[in-house]
Amino acid sequence: MRKKDRFEGQKLLVLPKKVKKKLKSNSLTNDLYITDIGYFPNGKHHYRSRKKGSREHILIYCVDGKGWIEIDGTKQFLSKNMYSIIPKDTAHTYAADQNNPWTIYWTHFLGDKANSFVYPLNYPRELKETNVSRFKDRIELFEEIYFNLDAGYSDQNMEYSSILLMHLLGSFKYLSQFRKIKEIQQQDVISKAIVFIKGNLHRKLSLSEIADYSKVSVSHLCLLFKKKTSYSPVEYLIFMRMQKACSLLEFTSLKINTIANNVGYEDAFYFSRLFKNVIGKSPSQYRISTR
Repeated sequence: MRKKDRFEGQKLLVLPKKVKKKLKSNSLTNDLYITDIGYFPNGKHHYRSRKKGSREHILIYCVDGKGWIEIDGTKQFLSKNMYSIIPKDTAHTYAADQNNPWTIYWTHFLGDKANSFVYPLNYPRELKETNVSRFKDRIELFEEIYFNLDAGYSDQNMEYSSILLMHLLGSFKYLSQFRKIKEIQQQDVISKAIVFIKGNLHRKLSLSEIADYSKVSVSHLCLLFKKKTSYSPVEYLIFMRMQKACSLLEFTSLKINTIANNVGYEDAFYFSRLFKNVIGKSPSQYRISTR
């Protein structure tokens, strides 16, 4: 039994010819754009054969189960966390495994720079699971592209979707770079502490909270922080708060007392004194100097 594309919970979106023509002529999207996108969960009996190939490149990303792709007589076997790209105008057949059918995210794409993400043809490729894999982030990119396209064919939706597509394909091609942010966050105690500090600049933050999050004692945190950054955790926290305050003063029209609250200080006068001590100007003087 063979089945093309009707699966419970599936998502499927095919752009009209008129929209694709517009994408090809748009200077912001002509480098890379989607023509079709979908999600097939538990694709039992899923099967597709194109003797003349597809007019677009096809990305197939398997997130569960198994399946296979045959190109020019050579079979590729895909399982969880593996993907392949079928070049356009290339005869191919693909299908889900009968006993353990795949769940796949897929997209058809074109563009002047599409070949850069297709070649070399050393497929299938495996995305090995680690503590910095970012599988969820990649799925969210698929979902966001689908959501924007499904919301309508405005220029903004089309352009944003093309930008997301480059990010999505880049997450496969430049795997180590895509995972780098997680590696940095988990690199060591101080990196984790800094991430925690940056995420909590808006509220009162104690040394014990930072140490508890970093899973070390306060004294050990202070020792490591000084060694790694040349500053104490408190000094670093203040620097981060003043950096954020500078940004708010320069790029928003928020009042100084509101900015003080946004960087963790209830007392605007104390914030202003501290700001001047660190930056060398009062908040008002700093704002004027950036205008």
